[in-house]
Amino acid sequence: MRSVALSPQAREAALDAMSSTELDVLVVGGGVVGSGAALDAATRGLSVGLVEARDFASGTSSRSSKLIHGGLRYLEMLDFRLVAEALQERGLLIQTLAPHLVRPVPFLYPLTHRWWERLYAGTGVALYDTLGLLSGRSRGLPAHRHLTRRGARKIVPSLRKDALVGALLYFDAQVDDARHTMFVARTAAAYGAHVASRARVVGLLREGERVTGAEVHDLESGRAIQVHAKQVINATGVWTDETQSLVGERGQFHVRASKGIHLVVPRDRIRGDSGLILRTEKSVLFVIPWGRHWIIGTTDTDWKLGLAHPAASAADIEYLLDHVNAVLDQPLTHEDVEGVYAGLRPLLSGESESTSKLSREHAVAHTVPGLVVVAGGKYTTYRVMAKDAVDAAVHGLHVKVPPSVTEKVPLLGADGYEALKNAAPLLAEQYGVHEARIQHLLGRYGSLIHEVLALVKEDPSLGEPLAGAPDHLRAEIVYAASHEGARHLDDFLARRTRISIETFDRGVGAMEEVARLVAPVLGWSEEQIGREVEHYRKRVEAERESQKMPDDETADSARMGAPEVVPVV
Repeated sequence: MRSVALSPQAREAALDAMSSTELDVLVVGGGVVGSGAALDAATRGLSVGLVEARDFASGTSSRSSKLIHGGLRYLEMLDFRLVAEALQERGLLIQTLAPHLVRPVPFLYPLTHRWWERLYAGTGVALYDTLGLLSGRSRGLPAHRHLTRRGARKIVPSLRKDALVGALLYFDAQVDDARHTMFVARTAAAYGAHVASRARVVGLLREGERVTGAEVHDLESGRAIQVHAKQVINATGVWTDETQSLVGERGQFHVRASKGIHLVVPRDRIRGDSGLILRTEKSVLFVIPWGRHWIIGTTDTDWKLGLAHPAASAADIEYLLDHVNAVLDQPLTHEDVEGVYAGLRPLLSGESESTSKLSREHAVAHTVPGLVVVAGGKYTTYRVMAKDAVDAAVHGLHVKVPPSVTEKVPLLGADGYEALKNAAPLLAEQYGVHEARIQHLLGRYGSLIHEVLALVKEDPSLGEPLAGAPDHLRAEIVYAASHEGARHLDDFLARRTRISIETFDRGVGAMEEVARLVAPVLGWSEEQIGREVEHYRKRVEAERESQKMPDDETADSARMGAPEVVPVV
């Protein structure tokens, strides 16, 4: 499949194209479900537009636990169908769709009671493995194992001896959610979708009762355009109700936001070769290997404040530290925390008072003629949600359209990835880059690695690491601007890379270098560079302040102290 760049020029062309023709489908929302819907529709031969108010994955889709999993805890709720569906999607992603972005990860489940718990939990994990096998897509994931206490502590030496009597070891998978979402959107563009970020829907076009498109505000230039479409798909996650209100209706279901926060700590703070899954009084807690770091999460609390920037409070952080420290021989402190991020799950509202008991099922509805709404679900099953949404839109087109083919459509970068992995030493020699760097790049770009390394060939200075974040090459930043749709410092530091949560200074040490690297690509003046740097600095200050606040209300107020991202002027 030919590679298509999400360049500044491509964005302008996409907006021009959307404003000049009637589309079959317009998708509102550039998270993983919206991007997936654009890819699904484009690969059925439909004309498609995708608009996102901020950056791709800037909401829930960049703030998950970074897991591709069936959800062990849903077995306990007897939701076998959801688990089986998610495990099938997990296998598809690892084997076919995104092997360069999704990889297996081991988890240790400590047992604290003798006999009955091993039987109970062991039966659950065995069923989990069996459901994966029945999907026919569990190749590459080892079966679970039972461990003694000594065996478990060999794998995770940091576990306190009195924290377990034995353990189970099983496998799931992980992904950099923001990069994966961007790849889905970029693959949709490669199949002909018109894709634009920083394009906010401010109204829906109507002819009588029927929705016929959307009014879109280009947040970069300030221009307003009208996009006409035979069907509009509302895939805005926690903003579903807000988007529905543009047609004066709430719709057939209500989405409730649940906040989950995560901590990032350096890898050397916990000695172990496996992740951990721990039961809490409310849900489960994961300790997830993440390169040179660990991700610890998550919380699960109702959120009724602003949706754009959910804030982590001191109480949230304390909750996670308390629970993980209960099993560690050397407790973590606040000083060990490199990064904190908070996200909102879009849950279908039910009768339950506890968000942890609300459904992770998704729902699709044709709420008014011409408008399809998709909501709920979980990251792992994004492709199924997207397919169901496009099926509903196709039903409203009243013409024969081919069925979904996305289970057979690899994302850009997947083709040839395994061969390039085998050739990593040769690539290192060819481009004069250390083999460890090649492995790092392959896990971020797959077979598109040549496009990144071509920048280094052209300008060897781009082969140097960022001074303020040496895990990344300067070329990665330039490539994010020229090929991956990044338009502001937030996009580069929080989503194309994870510098904002993987460094103790939250990316402040890298921000000016990054701004100067991308300025020629994005056409930034000295004044714009200054505005971007100042905005990012204020964002970090506001986040740090919010994380000292005792509760959601005060944390949200502190986080709102930073202005929204600055437009280009």
